[in-house]
Amino acid sequence: MRSSKTGSAVALGRRGSILASAALLAACGGDGLGAGPDGGADAAADGGADTDTETEAVCGAGSPAALAACVDGARYETDLLAFSIERPQWSAGWEELQAACAARLEALGFDVAFEEYGSGVNVVGRLEGAAEPETEVVVSAHYDHVEGCPGADDNASGVAGALEAARVLAEAHFGRTLVVACWDEEEEGKVGSEAFVAAAVAAGTAIEVAVVFEMIGYATDEPGSQEFPDGFELAFLEQLAEVAENDYRGDFLAIVAGEDAHAVVAAAEHHTEMAGVPAIALELPMDWLSSDMIADLRRSDHDAFWQAGYPALMLTDTADFRYAAYHCMDGDDVPENLDTGFATAIIRGAVAASAEALGLE
Repeated sequence: MRSSKTGSAVALGRRGSILASAALLAACGGDGLGAGPDGGADAAADGGADTDTETEAVCGAGSPAALAACVDGARYETDLLAFSIERPQWSAGWEELQAACAARLEALGFDVAFEEYGSGVNVVGRLEGAAEPETEVVVSAHYDHVEGCPGADDNASGVAGALEAARVLAEAHFGRTLVVACWDEEEEGKVGSEAFVAAAVAAGTAIEVAVVFEMIGYATDEPGSQEFPDGFELAFLEQLAEVAENDYRGDFLAIVAGEDAHAVVAAAEHHTEMAGVPAIALELPMDWLSSDMIADLRRSDHDAFWQAGYPALMLTDTADFRYAAYHCMDGDDVPENLDTGFATAIIRGAVAASAEALGLE
């Protein structure tokens, strides 16, 4: 994720009033790499989150909850470790992860394209739906990162999440078309996703919703660890009160979306919490989505969809408002810092919500 943060962030627990800082801010913003499409263990990796809460669901394709239960934390962890490599654009690591995205999606049966747009390359896979193939649901993450940093949380965590979601969703049948994308040049200002969206608008493509994984691996139960932008005043008082009641711990998923994505947001929130991780939804009025006042909430690829009028949501651990090693600024952004159980629960929530949006058959 490209940072537009200015000034100093302050922990809400050290502020005299919740009104003074009203928004929970968000983030970021092939063979040979990771587990193969049929490899890996069946059990979820252990982590800080209780990912076994949804005991009623058994892995299968019969319901969104059953699909969510198929998310495999061990597979995810294998990919996270493999994808955490230095990968500035045009580097060997960038090419390696780009190829891994394509190879994995091809092996899962997606129709895959390297979509070159001038300054970069998106990897885009499609599985055509049955009843409404002309309508797409996009699940995505950016694969580029800044020079000199392995980018485990930003955004190897998101790419591994998108590919694990692709593996699970590929086992089901949907009415709408599933698109899974690895975006380039998010770190340069969402260039790759903006190119994809511009092409979709020109083609008249109907996009039901876009789900963006943007840094999903870091959580901490340390009191006062969740920070907010200084002087940001928006009406998210209920959500901020929830964080306050938990001593401002950075242990939750933030879901950032416009009000037009309410149904998908609600599903992601519900299924993530059923998987054992608290989720806080920030649903913005539609006339706010282009405002510079919420610049920190627009820092990842979901914003490209917002600006074209497509519903979109970002799933994030809130990046530098929680994680000191963001962009390796205060320590290395490495897998050892991350909680794979936390991330696994988020992927489960995203899989279930995406399955609902796709029209599970």
